[in-house]
Amino acid sequence: MQLDSSGLQVLSEQECFLLLSSVPIGRIVFTDRALPAVQPVNFCLDGRFIVIRTATGSKLAAATRHAVVAFEADEFDAAMRTGWSVTAVGHAREVSDAAELDRLARLPLTTWAPGNRDHYIVVEAEQISGRRIAAVTAGA
Repeated sequence: MQLDSSGLQVLSEQECFLLLSSVPIGRIVFTDRALPAVQPVNFCLDGRFIVIRTATGSKLAAATRHAVVAFEADEFDAAMRTGWSVTAVGHAREVSDAAELDRLARLPLTTWAPGNRDHYIVVEAEQISGRRIAAVTAGA
């Protein structure tokens, strides 16, 4: 097991994707009017691709068009002081191809927000990294 300089377990690429697939909510980091912006989103993995549904005219849809974005998801247990965090960086693109839209519509991705969310954003995880903090055993 590889540890970083803070004593956190460094996750493999495979572990990162497995953990990402285990949670329904993440955060996308993008640029809005030359400033960093973070928005929580529900998502689904499609291989190495993070798939997000949003409204066609949304700020997120406009800001992520052909942009480099970051995506982060995590899970923590405050009582046990354990958890993990995974961050992916890659290019975002809007999906306009009818066949791809049809395929993505069949993914298990149900939006939580109200309204029409038939605009798809796909982020290819070109770089992915993750860390885990494990429970400390007694006497350690």
